[in-house]
Parts: sequence; C-alpha cells; structure tokens
Amino acid sequence: MKRIRKPLSPLQRKAKRGFRGYPAATIAFYGPDDRRATKIAVGIVGSEGAEPSEMRRWFVEEGDIREDMDIQQELVTFIRSRGVLSVVMADRIIGCPHEEGTDYPEGDAYCPKPECAF
Repeated sequence: MKRIRKPLSPLQRKAKRGFRGYPAATIAFYGPDDRRATKIAVGIVGSEGAEPSEMRRWFVEEGDIREDMDIQQELVTFIRSRGVLSVVMADRIIGCPHEEGTDYPEGDAYCPKPECAF
C-alpha cells in the first residue's frame, strides 16, 4: 500500500533547505502537552553566536497553531520582511507556552500550571 504524505507547510519547506547563511530565523513550538502547540516563538539571529535581534510570538487558545494557515502566512511574511536566508525549526513541541517571569515567578525550575505536562 502506498503511503500518502501530508504536504509540507511553507515553513517546513524553508527549514528543509538547510542553512543558507545569516540572518537566520529560529522557530520553536510550545504547548500544554506533546500533541498540541498553542504558541510559536520566532527569533531573528543576525550572525553566528549573536543573540536574537528580534523576537515575535503567536498564540492560539483553541486548536493547534501549526495548522493555522493565517498565522503561518503572518510568520512567513515576518521572516521575509527581515531578509532571512535560513530557517531553523524544531521538529516537535519543546515545552509549555508559559513564560518564566510573566506567567510564574522567576527562578522556578518548572511551570506550576496544572494543565501543563511539560
């Protein structure tokens, strides 16, 4: 039986091209568990070893943000407008969407929110 592959998103296609130089965009997915992403964080890195010069985040309350085509289009527009040559993207959800210092006190090792499995 022939396996049908899900088409790659515009972001996946950009990431699949590999490193093409700087500036580079780093993309990370966050969610309450390892199945549903509710936040995307993007950092623009101008040169090797540099800290991100610009950060942007997108959030959704319901559903999976990775399937929201409007947000993906905003993200692609953001990346293009910054002249990004390379996209580095996590292949999975890497943590909960809550931020230390914003959603819970600085210095806590883990998110205390009961809905977060991470």
